[in-house]
Amino acid sequence: MTEFMPLIDDLLVTEEEANNLTYFAFAKPLNGKPLNGKPHKAEPALAPTKASVGVLPDVLAGRYRIERLLGAGGMGAVYRARDLLSEQFGDPDPYIALKILSEEFAESPDASALLYSEFALTRRLRHDNVLRPHTFEVDTDCQRAFITMELMRGLTLDKLLCERPLGLPWKELRDIALPLLDALAYAHARGVLHGDIKPSNVMLSEEGVRLFDFGLGQAGEGILPGLPHLSRNRFNAWTPGYAAPELLEGQTLSASADVYGVACVIYELAGGKHPFRRLPSTEARAGYLDRELHPPKNLPKHCWPALHKALAFDAADRTITAAQLRDAMGATSSWLQRLRLRA
Repeated sequence: MTEFMPLIDDLLVTEEEANNLTYFAFAKPLNGKPLNGKPHKAEPALAPTKASVGVLPDVLAGRYRIERLLGAGGMGAVYRARDLLSEQFGDPDPYIALKILSEEFAESPDASALLYSEFALTRRLRHDNVLRPHTFEVDTDCQRAFITMELMRGLTLDKLLCERPLGLPWKELRDIALPLLDALAYAHARGVLHGDIKPSNVMLSEEGVRLFDFGLGQAGEGILPGLPHLSRNRFNAWTPGYAAPELLEGQTLSASADVYGVACVIYELAGGKHPFRRLPSTEARAGYLDRELHPPKNLPKHCWPALHKALAFDAADRTITAAQLRDAMGATSSWLQRLRLRA
């Protein structure tokens, strides 16, 4: 075991590199003969900078041929890509989705750690309505980390809303809301917070509803303890119209904040309009827009009390979990009436 110690000491050349979460991902191969007792040196490989981050190549890591852009968000982009290795071995469907941070964020010292955090959180979830990640990889030539994942074919809810400006009838709404809430309740039960629930992060795919993009997500206390706890606040990436007021005020992400975001999505699906005109929640709260809130027309009356509670601006008043909201949305009015009679 001691023969490895000089190697480790030489890799951590400076304190800056030792604290740089990206260093090992982009370190070049070692020089010299391996483990011969002589000093080993790694070629300098600091965090990617504007000068070092290369143009995205046609083929990443010698394996994934990028075909076209599928979508871009505040921090990264997702591409359709072809897995050349799978194709070589005769896979009839070698297509995957590939997520990579934008150049602006790729230059951050902890960029690869941030992307790996998303991968680790999503990998922890085994649910039919959560996107399935495949691998986390690094292309050392262009110094970019990326995630490969299942390629979803379908319509994101923001595009669905453009096609259905009056909202969805209850049966269609229920078939989306219940799997979505079940996925969120499952994630919370596994100690994973999403952080950015909005229509564009939910897809109605050929295989059903998929919740994706955990890029702003975090693990709960005691979950994945070895994962670096990186602050997302400095990226200023919350979506103001769907982020709970406490997030916009710099407080820590919580399950309750996720509930607020998913409640906004469900309300919008039910009536075609955002509950607070898509204003930042802090502005909506300052304008007392909650006083103007009415049940959306396609939502059954017995579901409104739970959804209304989930839309509370004050986290102390948002006393409902994703699982409780799911149960309320899935219950029938006759079932609730029988429950009240028993009480």
